[in-house]
Amino acid sequence: MGQLIVQDFVTADGYAADTNNEFKAYELLEGGTAEFDRAQLEWLGSVEAMVLGANTYSYFVEFWPTPASDGEIIAPALNGLRRHVFSRHLEEAPWGDFPPSTVESGDAIQAIRRIKRESTKDIVLWGSLSLGQTFFAAGEVDAVRLVVMPVGQGSGRGVFPAGHDPALLKLEDVKSYDQGLVELSYSVRKRP
Repeated sequence: MGQLIVQDFVTADGYAADTNNEFKAYELLEGGTAEFDRAQLEWLGSVEAMVLGANTYSYFVEFWPTPASDGEIIAPALNGLRRHVFSRHLEEAPWGDFPPSTVESGDAIQAIRRIKRESTKDIVLWGSLSLGQTFFAAGEVDAVRLVVMPVGQGSGRGVFPAGHDPALLKLEDVKSYDQGLVELSYSVRKRP
């Protein structure tokens, strides 16, 4: 059975999106993130599938399965993952020349439980803050990887839902990378 891991880039003050629900803080980093990218590629070896909300899917599909990602070392691994797009409106979710993504249009909690049962390796959720908060509230998130950027934003939207029990996180690892990136890896304790 696979574990659901939420991995998000956040600003130093804890925001994963701005007040317009967009993520532009990454664009403020100067220079490359080769060291982080190599670590990400290694980690992706333990990942079997990705889950995305419809908005994050629309951003990802415009870059990852296109020639624009040719210079990205993680592109082949990312494009090789099984993909599940959660949407009540999309009927299909193509992925360039790769097999299409599966559209999950029913109950999100039942779907993620099924995906976890069917997986032998980890599942990652990127971006997709509303979907992630739904999974947190249902107790379906098993681990969190926050990549903290040296950017202060002042306001925006966080990763965790309102009312989330802060005691449920247990720090497992901290790694620092180029461009001042720091990745905090947490396990999520299950509620009794």
